[in-house]
Amino acid sequence: MARLESKIHEVILTTLSEDGQIHAAPMGIWEEKGNFIVAPFKPSTTYNNLSRYPECVVNYTDDVRVFAGSVTGRRHWPTQAATRVYGGVLVQALAHSELRVTQLQDTDPRAHFYCRVIYEANHRPFRGFNRAQGAVIEAAVLVSRLHLLPFDKIERELKYLQIAVDKTGGPREWEAWEWLMEQVQHYRGEEMKS
Repeated sequence: MARLESKIHEVILTTLSEDGQIHAAPMGIWEEKGNFIVAPFKPSTTYNNLSRYPECVVNYTDDVRVFAGSVTGRRHWPTQAATRVYGGVLVQALAHSELRVTQLQDTDPRAHFYCRVIYEANHRPFRGFNRAQGAVIEAAVLVSRLHLLPFDKIERELKYLQIAVDKTGGPREWEAWEWLMEQVQHYRGEEMKS
């Protein structure tokens, strides 16, 4: 069986809310043949925003605080106006792609917005991720799924990821890690009350 050529990128997607505010959300998006597929869960702010305004910005950043902050309620990051779409580019972005939705498959539990790149720019060089940055991104994915996965599985995976943060984390990675651990502890406390 032929395998479809596709890549998944962990990015920060910015969309425009109904009141004109920029909404930042971490997202794994697919790249296929030069186009992107954005597949937000339903219901979600990203889904609502893209349904209303079919344009968005893909932000590529190595500041993992944005990933951790987006899943722990710290969504307000400085932005500047996009060039060709209505939306915002994160000031922390090393590069960005501006997308326009060309097709929507409105399926459950995730919709699939097929997007065409209409503008791209590089702002600063990408020097690569250290292990702590990769660990923080993986931990952010786990925290975003606290309500979906067994808590003991999450604890095991976080314990393993902690090793990379201990070995290679700098101040930004540690700040992001602490935000995520606060969220895990808060969730655990709420679960114990119920």
